[in-house]
Amino acid sequence: MGRHAVLLTVLFAFIVTLSSVSYVFLEFYKLNRQQYIDNTFLKYTVITRIYRDYMQKGTSETMLEANLALYNLFTVEPKDKPQTIIDNAKLLKSETFQAVNDSSPFKMRPTFSAASTIEVKISMIQNHESIYFLLQGPNNGVLLKDEKIKPYRELTLLYVYLIIISTITVSYILIFLRLRPLRKLRKKIRDFGAGEMQTSFKMQGEDEIAVIANELENTRQKIRTLIESRTLFMRNIMHELKTPIAKGRISAEMLENGKQKERFQRIFLRMESLISEFALVEEVSTGFTHASSEEYRVIDIIDGAIDMAMVENECVTQEVDASMKIHADFNLFSTAIKNMIDNAMKYSTDKHVTITTQGSEIWFKSRGERLKHPLSYYVQPFTKDENSRDSFGLGLYLVDAILHAHDMVLAYEYSEGVNCFIFVPKSI
Repeated sequence: MGRHAVLLTVLFAFIVTLSSVSYVFLEFYKLNRQQYIDNTFLKYTVITRIYRDYMQKGTSETMLEANLALYNLFTVEPKDKPQTIIDNAKLLKSETFQAVNDSSPFKMRPTFSAASTIEVKISMIQNHESIYFLLQGPNNGVLLKDEKIKPYRELTLLYVYLIIISTITVSYILIFLRLRPLRKLRKKIRDFGAGEMQTSFKMQGEDEIAVIANELENTRQKIRTLIESRTLFMRNIMHELKTPIAKGRISAEMLENGKQKERFQRIFLRMESLISEFALVEEVSTGFTHASSEEYRVIDIIDGAIDMAMVENECVTQEVDASMKIHADFNLFSTAIKNMIDNAMKYSTDKHVTITTQGSEIWFKSRGERLKHPLSYYVQPFTKDENSRDSFGLGLYLVDAILHAHDMVLAYEYSEGVNCFIFVPKSI
């Protein structure tokens, strides 16, 4: 979720907005519809008044129909099958009121006479596109059709709802489109972090995302310039140093045998070793990628490292799973293993190292004293223990850099007089 937090937040806001607007419109629709029905139902007071006048004053049926017609009300004739209309109608609202009882049947043309009161129920019903008022006595009833009032129509409210929802949807779509360049920018940043220095962040436009992208492009160009300058400087230095070192070695060979000659030879060999390590550090730190990685058997890489270390086979014991394979740059990974062998030969008490595999881990075991500092101290360049004449140089620093380039880390354990350095995949 963290990778898409902004998009998910915008999507959540979009869903909440749609839900809120829909809920408000639903409640408004219910309220508006009920108010329409209530206002329409008030017409029943007119109907009851007309019938009371008809009942009490004894006016003619023609006058009754004329009074009803003034309010667009007409009695449904038996030929129009009022009972069928009632059975298929939808009840909208009903109410009961008191009326004077009549000894005659309460028919479609009722006549009321002064007598005891009875309860009459009046209902507003809807059948298709027509509104009816149904008056029902204890045993009889009359059905009136309203020619003017039409059923409540939701279309107007629905149109408004659709317009608002469409506006909100289009607005959020535009927001998503404006945020779309963020995905491209993230991919470019990831590619740049993986070592693709040619990746360009340049983006057209003047919005916030374009401004950030163009600032990143300016930063990328500055970083690239710095890296190229450093790389050029390092390579020139290493090239210029190789000539005097070569001359120094030739001059050392001309000296007579003795401590002086041996000392010079050791110095120049050390300088050559440092230059080679500087070259590897420069390669690893300036954009090594897995593009040069292939699948190799670990045992083959170890054999290559032993050859590079130029040690006797008896000094290295291998307890390695012959079928174990890893994706790696053969030369770089061999160099990492070779440096571990060199450290074991240099600092172990018996000048022997045992290389084993446990699962996907590679272990280097050698007898010696426990490290006096945490491992993080020794993976820094040119660190050494107190009272030690020999510096650790770039050995473990280079090992750590190579392992990180292969998605691995260097770990350390000490048990019963044995130092254990471990190559551990980051996925574990």
